[in-house]
Amino acid sequence: MRGFGVRLLFLGPAGVLVLLFFLLPVALTLLLSLTDLSTVTFSRPRFVGLANYLELLRDPFLPLILGNTLKYVALTLAFNVLMGLFLALSTSLLPERLGDAFRALWLLPRITASVVYVLIWQGIAAVAPYGLLSQVTGVSVNWIQQHPWAAVVLANGFVGASFGMLLFGAAIKAIPPELFRAAAVDGAGLGATVRHVVLPLLRWPILFVTTYQTLSLLTSFEYILLLTDGGPGFYTTEVWALHAYHLAFSNYYGNARFGLGAAMAAILVLVGLWVSLLYLRLFDFRRLLEVPRIEVD
Repeated sequence: MRGFGVRLLFLGPAGVLVLLFFLLPVALTLLLSLTDLSTVTFSRPRFVGLANYLELLRDPFLPLILGNTLKYVALTLAFNVLMGLFLALSTSLLPERLGDAFRALWLLPRITASVVYVLIWQGIAAVAPYGLLSQVTGVSVNWIQQHPWAAVVLANGFVGASFGMLLFGAAIKAIPPELFRAAAVDGAGLGATVRHVVLPLLRWPILFVTTYQTLSLLTSFEYILLLTDGGPGFYTTEVWALHAYHLAFSNYYGNARFGLGAAMAAILVLVGLWVSLLYLRLFDFRRLLEVPRIEVD
């Protein structure tokens, strides 16, 4: 009983946070998705059951938004993981202080306010004579408008890559030096050492970053909202989470439909749970949680 009390003492605060900031919002979202709550019906919302979900299924633009979401997650995830791995490997080869300084520099996009970060991107991509890219290339165009997907992926990627950089860098530092010395004695070069020593030992960090970034990107729309707001044009970069936001808080017709937006968000929650279970099975994360069979004094 005493042991249970100690566990409860440590798990209690985290449990309260999960309840208040995850389970309760999910429950409220599911409840709202079953109503016709909007700015028009705000004072008298009605229970409509699954009507919002059926309306979403009849939306002719839903396949386009779904395709945009898959494209956004796949491209940004690949950039985040590969760039994070490249940064971790390259900074690990530098002298320790120089590597730490470079990692700190790469963290600037993550700690910079989102609005300021996007303003920097807009300044770089603006038309001449203001935009840096236009001045360098001699082509006076708005690069965000001309290449919206490249802007969205890179803007998100420079922020997301820092997460993988830190985790992969810490994992590389934890590799016993004897393995590198043994590889050198065997005549392995840098490429062979990375391929046969480093990458196999980074399996779990890579899988964890892949899983975390996938779930994060499914619900991410902040930089898309600030950079393109789903444009240019009609739904060019509109993703699922951003469309839910537009329906609930920024409807084009002036009637913010909270219930319909909540239905889209509820579907996203279910998709996130399904992806989590898929990754749990596909990547065999249970092995990571197993109790070690070897006792170490």
